[in-house]
Amino acid sequence: MSVRNIVRIDEEKCTGCGQCVTACAEGAIKIINGKARLVSESYCDGLGACLGHCPEGAITIDQREAVEFDEEATKAHLTAEPSPCPAFICPGLASHDYRAARPVEDTTDVASPSQLTQWPVQLKLVSPNASYFVGADLLLVADCVPFAMGDFHRRFLKGHGVAVGCPKLDDAQFYIGKLSQIVRSANLHSLTVIHMEVPCCSGLTYIAREAILAAGTPMHFDDVTISIRGDVIRSRTVHVDRTVETEAVDHA
Repeated sequence: MSVRNIVRIDEEKCTGCGQCVTACAEGAIKIINGKARLVSESYCDGLGACLGHCPEGAITIDQREAVEFDEEATKAHLTAEPSPCPAFICPGLASHDYRAARPVEDTTDVASPSQLTQWPVQLKLVSPNASYFVGADLLLVADCVPFAMGDFHRRFLKGHGVAVGCPKLDDAQFYIGKLSQIVRSANLHSLTVIHMEVPCCSGLTYIAREAILAAGTPMHFDDVTISIRGDVIRSRTVHVDRTVETEAVDHA
C-alpha cells in the first residue's frame, strides 16, 4: 500500500443516479443498495473522471493510503463484467407505459393560451443580460417537466421568466456559469427550480446552488420536485449563502 489519490463517495449526498458508474472506465464504482460505492481500490486509478458527472457533488478525491491501482486486475474485472453495472437501471431510463391509465380526453375545442412571455427559453441560448430577466420571477426548469405536467403553463409559467435545461445530458458547468451571470446582473425577484423526481434530474438543484455561490449573491430559491406522472411531490425552500446552505422545512 502507498499514499495516492483515491475516490471518496459521500453516501449522504449520493442519490444513486448512476452517472458516476457510466463515467468510470475502470468499472470501479457500482450502485449497491441505492448508493454509489467503490467496489475495489485496486480498480480506481484516482484520476477522477467521475467527479464532473456527479450532480450532487458527492464524489471527491482523497490522498490517503490505499491499495495500488492494478491495471491487469482492472482489465480482468472489465472482461468479466462487460457492462459497467449490469444490475443497475438508471431511474431516468426505466420504461413506463401509462396509456391504460390515461384520463378521459377533454372534448372541448377551447385552446389553453400559452403563458410564455419570452424567447428563447433554453438556458444555453438565453442572454444573461436579457431585459425580460431584470427583476423577474425566474423558473429554472428541467426539460421533461412541461411534458409531464398538463397544467404547467397555468400553475407555474404564468407571470414568470423561464430557462430550460437538462442536468443529465447538458454541460452542468456551462449552466452554472450562465445562471450565475443572470443572478449577478438581473437582480431577480425570485428563483424557482423545477425538476423531475428521477435522481439525475436533481442536478438542476445543484446547478442553482453553485450558480448562486459563484455569483456571490446570497439568496434563496424554491425547489420543486415533479413525479413522472406530473404531480408535485415535494416543495422546499433552499437558502444559499457564501459559506453556508440551509434548507427550510418542506412546504405544505
